[in-house]
Amino acid sequence: MGSESYWLDTAPAFTGAQLGGLPKQVDVAVVGGGFTGLAAARALARKGASVVVLDAGRVIGEASGRNGGQCNTGVAQDYAGLHASLGAAKARAYYQAYESAVQSVVSLVELEGIACDLVRNGKLKLAAKPMHYEGLARTCELIRQEVDADVELLSAEQTHAEVNSAQFHGGLLQRNGVQMHVGRFGVGLAEAAARRGAMIYEHTAVKDWKAQAGGYQVNTVKGSLHAGQVLLATGACQHGDLGWYRRRIVPVGSFVIATEVLPQALIDQLLPRHRAYVTSRMIGNYFRLTPDNRLLFGGRARFAMSDSVSDAKSGKVLQAAMLNMFPQLAHVKIDYCWGGLVDMTSDRLPRAGQHGGVFHSMGYSGHGVQMSVHMGQVMAEVMAGNAAANPWRELEWPAIPGHFGKPWFLPFVGAYYRFQDYLH
Repeated sequence: MGSESYWLDTAPAFTGAQLGGLPKQVDVAVVGGGFTGLAAARALARKGASVVVLDAGRVIGEASGRNGGQCNTGVAQDYAGLHASLGAAKARAYYQAYESAVQSVVSLVELEGIACDLVRNGKLKLAAKPMHYEGLARTCELIRQEVDADVELLSAEQTHAEVNSAQFHGGLLQRNGVQMHVGRFGVGLAEAAARRGAMIYEHTAVKDWKAQAGGYQVNTVKGSLHAGQVLLATGACQHGDLGWYRRRIVPVGSFVIATEVLPQALIDQLLPRHRAYVTSRMIGNYFRLTPDNRLLFGGRARFAMSDSVSDAKSGKVLQAAMLNMFPQLAHVKIDYCWGGLVDMTSDRLPRAGQHGGVFHSMGYSGHGVQMSVHMGQVMAEVMAGNAAANPWRELEWPAIPGHFGKPWFLPFVGAYYRFQDYLH
């Protein structure tokens, strides 16, 4: 069983990295070579800016290459709950932002000709309890009335025809969703950014930055450069001088396994519609098929940070959950098991804007595949002077009480969520 991400292990090598020294001066320094940073760099370079991307490791080496490959409409919160807490106008605007984000991915793939096995087949949210189905029914009606007519509530019988498991009591189908090989997409995005003129430096961790005349001095492990603007696209990064952001983001481990290649007959039996799936529990699971017919199965298996030991323990938890859902897979081998960090905000909504003059976009809270790509391009507009392009511009971002960067409270949060799943 490999401990590398399936996406990274089966992606092509990135050939566009810079091998020489850093430039002395650029218009924009982008910190982070994930989807946000690469999408921003490509968009800024297309506008004629000189752009450098600085990553502590390899491009898409962290969350962008270690996720579950879900690329769908849907805010991290339940739409009905968002509607109740923020009102109809904001709930609608935030839903539409995620809807637009999916199209951003599709448009970029088509424009740049990225070979990433893109298909559009939607997402099905599965009701794990009868009361969850009632909640999905209310949410479905509200979404249909206010923002998206192309959603459908499926009965238990209809859901069983889509997912051959006895665990579910119905589902909410949202058709605006795509699947792709996120590793191939990420490397293709990096190659596209380099073709457009962005200078991409791997293994070049940023230590800090200091304001100076006309911009910032950005200090890295390979030297310093001057940038007129800086964009932090770092997510839950544990490198560098990011204390202000770490007090506002909780890094939560998310874990994934992928099976060996499955026979077509078994796939047709288990998941004939090949959608992306997510369960309705607070500590739930998500799953989908890969382009080469593996079952990818993930979730918050344990409320812990990701490391080799934690990933292996979480893989066992995920395998047990997978077999409980699909006993037909009892003799199927697990080929991959890996983890990564999700950059969670307290309300599970992204944050983008400026702090101390430096731009940022992060906090995607488990919905980053589409939103990171979208927000990278949005931030290019914002940095060019169009602040209104940012859908999250009005959100405040207070520090999380008692949190100073290390999530000591994760086991307690996990216990609370498990109790809520038991009760509800």
